[in-house]
Amino acid sequence: MPTNAPPRIAIPMPHSGDRDYAERAIPQYERAVELAGGKPVRIPLDQTSAEVMKLEVLKIMEGCDAVLLPGSNADVDPSKFRAVRSRHTAAADSRRDTVDDLLLQDAYNLHKPVLGICYGLQSLNVYRAGSLVQHIPDFLPEELRDRVNHEAGGKVAVAHAVEIEKNSKLAEILGSTTKSAIPVNSSHHQSASTIGDGLRIAARCPDDGIIEALEGTAPDHFVLAVQWHPERSVDEDESSRAIFRALIEAAQTRTK
Repeated sequence: MPTNAPPRIAIPMPHSGDRDYAERAIPQYERAVELAGGKPVRIPLDQTSAEVMKLEVLKIMEGCDAVLLPGSNADVDPSKFRAVRSRHTAAADSRRDTVDDLLLQDAYNLHKPVLGICYGLQSLNVYRAGSLVQHIPDFLPEELRDRVNHEAGGKVAVAHAVEIEKNSKLAEILGSTTKSAIPVNSSHHQSASTIGDGLRIAARCPDDGIIEALEGTAPDHFVLAVQWHPERSVDEDESSRAIFRALIEAAQTRTK
């Protein structure tokens, strides 16, 4: 890749079965990447077979410098983290799960930067042998269940605060090495539970303790995942822009 070319960021389509949702959601991620100086590359989920899909994904990834795992209206198959399905767990999207795993395998093998958003955080954590809370209200003690509406949705600009861990990579990205809180939106009913290998907690919701961000522990590999949706707020919020800039800068550093 020429040194002056923008880094290419692989983004899987959010859902293989809900085309309307996927086509409505992905432009927000693409625009956020472009605003930060990257070039988004869509990864399709509509190949005819698993083998064809694997070959196509690997071919596209040869020309990509980083991975962005977007949100989804699916839930990760709980069998992947050896759990009994909750009645609140949405249907899995096996094609999205397969593509996420292929993208993450490539990223970890070649130290390509990774940014996960919402479902992307959950997918990353399970890929790294972690587990998920399948439905947050069922996980919390009764006195905490109504403090925060984690399922507030895209029409609610600020759903709650997240507290950033002191001296985390996320704190550095956001310009603060001391523990601080930022306002975020929220559109999820699941969250990380057991933390996956090579990951650590980077932020929590201070009102109920729900994990809101994870990051990689390897100093030479950019891995960050947030449970909120910074792609929705890049026009109004500097913290949201900083997250995408960090991904692009990590991709540029890797390609030099």
